[in-house]
Amino acid sequence: MSYLPGRHFVQLPGPTNVPERILRAISRPTIDHRGPEFGRLGLEVLDGMKDIFKTKSKVVIYPSSGSGAWEGALTNTLSPGDKVLMFEVGQFAALWIDVARKLGLDVEVVPTDWRHGADPKIVEAKLTEDHQHKIKAVGIVQNETSSGVMSSISAVRQAMDRANHPALLLVDAISSLGCIEMKHDEWGVDVTVAGSQKGLMLPPGLGLNAISEKALAASKTAKLPRSYWDWQPMLAQNATGYFPYTPATNLLYGLKEAQAMLREEGLPNVFRRHQRHGEATRRAVKAWGLEVVALNPHEFSNSVTAIFMPAGHSADGFRKLVLEHFNMALGSGLGKLADRVFRIGHLADFNDLMLAGTLGGVEMGLDLAGVPHKKGGVAAALDYLTESLKVAELKPV
Repeated sequence: MSYLPGRHFVQLPGPTNVPERILRAISRPTIDHRGPEFGRLGLEVLDGMKDIFKTKSKVVIYPSSGSGAWEGALTNTLSPGDKVLMFEVGQFAALWIDVARKLGLDVEVVPTDWRHGADPKIVEAKLTEDHQHKIKAVGIVQNETSSGVMSSISAVRQAMDRANHPALLLVDAISSLGCIEMKHDEWGVDVTVAGSQKGLMLPPGLGLNAISEKALAASKTAKLPRSYWDWQPMLAQNATGYFPYTPATNLLYGLKEAQAMLREEGLPNVFRRHQRHGEATRRAVKAWGLEVVALNPHEFSNSVTAIFMPAGHSADGFRKLVLEHFNMALGSGLGKLADRVFRIGHLADFNDLMLAGTLGGVEMGLDLAGVPHKKGGVAAALDYLTESLKVAELKPV
């Protein structure tokens, strides 16, 4: 390939752009992961994650992808043959379901058209009918990365409470943590699953579980085989800042810096920023005359927007053209959305000008690819961004 000048735009919904502050932190010399300096680092990052998860309970950090953290959530809380209620709201929900089945769990799947989130009414009905409490856990993806559809975790918890059912609530927050509000304790989540490569602004390599007291109690009797994912040796070593096996030392340097950056901006401001960018992107899509995958406005994701290509046009061909002409990577369609959808990631270390460039590349790409659309998507997004800033400045401090 010939050299492409300028920065490479990575507008995927993960891995996201890694800010220079974090890259510099990661580049520090590796230290002894059994030494006193590392113990202090371990305690600091473990404690720092509690504020991001909004929990006072335990957090574990695996050297893994988010898929590993899925497995940790399941193997520590459940036994072979246990029944789990899960919603297939997109490709990543489907993959989590597949993991559960491979582990020997009895998964009751609620299918969707991938354009809607988990329905709390169905949760309530399923649990109310389960008089013998055979369902041991409910698994929900808060923000489905493949479709840009968000499920309300608070509404699911309320449905479970109305059913008066003891099932655990397991939540995938991989593409929502640090982007969209997540309240582990307040919403009664038992295990929240996360990964480093999205809202936490890091490269891939860290998988996380936030764990309720109820989930910890369940882990004492759970019978699924586990070794690498076992919470108990992790928590025993974590008490002094260490890990039972070699941790991803340099990524933990980066995690410490990411926590500092999120504190400096303030999580409420982080969530508002993601809301602005999600709304601006959706306004651009509407102005182009294209269609987002998510159908219900209250389920629109603020970290990723999935956009249908018009019939007869290849989403993958469009993405290839954009990469070759503008050095910008867009997310592909996954599973049954393959080649039908392209995805714009607008999350993590991201600002208005980066979004303007991203949408500009998309609009030019639509024109070059001969995709039927209207002009003015970028202008609609910029108008919204500008007006929202004016409104924010008028609000009293």
